Amino acid sequence: MRGVFKVLRILPDIYAVPTTAGTGSEATGAAVITDTIDGRHYKYAINDFCVIPKYAVLDADLTLTVPAGITATTGMDALTHAVEAYTNNFASKMVKEKALHAVSLIFDNILTVYEDGSNIDARDEMLYASFEAGIAFTTNFVGYVHAVAHAVGGLYGVPHGEANAIILPYVMEQFGAPAHKRLAKLADAAGIYGADDEEKASNFIKAIRDLNEKMEIPAKLVSLKKEDYNEIIKRALKEANPLYPCPVIWGKKDFEILLDKLYTE
Repeated sequence: MRGVFKVLRILPDIYAVPTTAGTGSEATGAAVITDTIDGRHYKYAINDFCVIPKYAVLDADLTLTVPAGITATTGMDALTHAVEAYTNNFASKMVKEKALHAVSLIFDNILTVYEDGSNIDARDEMLYASFEAGIAFTTNFVGYVHAVAHAVGGLYGVPHGEANAIILPYVMEQFGAPAHKRLAKLADAAGIYGADDEEKASNFIKAIRDLNEKMEIPAKLVSLKKEDYNEIIKRALKEANPLYPCPVIWGKKDFEILLDKLYTE
């Protein structure tokens, strides 16, 4: 069932009750599996319409006891869903609306829930943001952030939200000018200003890094090993090309540039 449209069966109705805000799984056609194949660890996706839950129950009370660190990384996971859905080439009007609203809610509430996990109103807003971001990306796919995050998550056990949070600003920055207009719209939604699209895009990327720093999320992938570059790139390319409609299509060299930026001595 690994890959796209390979489940090939009718499933019972799925009722999804998220306990983080989050993966957005309660709204998506994706399930992520961790497995060991030929002695190597993998993290990969199953994508099919039949795994989209029929009902989602969003109850913020169930997120009140989530620790601050997991609150931070799952919240940045939701932000990554919204940003990658909005910036890719297939974003419809509905996807853009959901993604923009999710980004607005996340920037308004993520630091609040990180600092005060008992704030039920902010928890509720984050839960809904995750849900909307889930709708956005399951309609429209994600991008290279997720492709690399799945690869390093499988190899090193890096939590998915943490990997996304670290990788997101680097990928958006490396896309360059083709992503500026879309990132500028996301900046508007987040209440971030600039003189033109390029400056707004730059300030939005900086704001993501600032959130990471304030929530003590690392700036680099500390577990990354240079001898694993080829394996990571192979996995990322297999997942992403040609499935993910990113604003710039990358090859092996582009991923090498990204990994060098993420690497720390």
